[in-house]
Amino acid sequence: MHTKSPGVASTPDPLAQARDILDRSDPAPSLSALAKCVGLSPAWLQRRFRQRFGVSPAEYARAHRFGEFKRALRNGSAVTDAVYAAGFGSDSRVYEHSDRLLGMPPARYRDGGAGVAIRYTTVRCPLGRVLIAVTTRGLCAVTLGDDDASLCTALRKEFPHATLTRVDAGRDEWLANVVERVARQFDGRDAANVAKLPPLDVTASAFQWRVWEALTRIPAGETRSYADIARAIGEPGAARAVGRACGSNKLALIVPCHRVVRADGSIGGWRWGVARKQKLLARERSHPAR
Repeated sequence: MHTKSPGVASTPDPLAQARDILDRSDPAPSLSALAKCVGLSPAWLQRRFRQRFGVSPAEYARAHRFGEFKRALRNGSAVTDAVYAAGFGSDSRVYEHSDRLLGMPPARYRDGGAGVAIRYTTVRCPLGRVLIAVTTRGLCAVTLGDDDASLCTALRKEFPHATLTRVDAGRDEWLANVVERVARQFDGRDAANVAKLPPLDVTASAFQWRVWEALTRIPAGETRSYADIARAIGEPGAARAVGRACGSNKLALIVPCHRVVRADGSIGGWRWGVARKQKLLARERSHPAR
């Protein structure tokens, strides 16, 4: 097949075709081979694929394999067995990308955070209590609740074998930055002036990352439907999957899944409570970020 110019595609949606090929292929084709299959130049495919899906074709293929890898780990497979079951050629390929795609080394992910040190604190806000937790790699949880006990119990359930340390007096820099960011959510100050947040240390699929990234582009005081987000990430038929991705978000307020509503404009659900969602949206409409 001859490579075509960027303005001519061999299918109505060559980017979707490229993604489907990556989903089905083991091992994934090279960028040149993939571009040839869909009738685009490699450079054009690389650029447009990243614009559409938020990752390069190679990153998408790795994330797809990591999805299989994580499922095998959660089912109790040994790391080496999970490596080859997911189509990786060696352990080194897994560890090369595990920090970014798993958020922690594979064995620790499987073992519920065994050996991971997590520092956390809680603060009061207009929605109740907020728990903020970080690892040495980055922010791993921002959750809302009625009391500290329930929030700490949920954190322990998420990371049953991690070492949890509460930090209050003289909070360290990462925690202090996120506490300040949360405070700014409620008083109309410009969050852009807050010191840069730490890296994120959360587990997610490539699809979830794309959804969450799209959520961060919704301005305070505005909302989008699940279908709107699906279209924004180039997946117009994936509104339900977008809803599931919103439901799996562990970074309340930081990744603003509360700004997603139903197609008819009704409030919809929220993992931290509909009443909190209504109150937060009303507050953002009356105090939009400057």
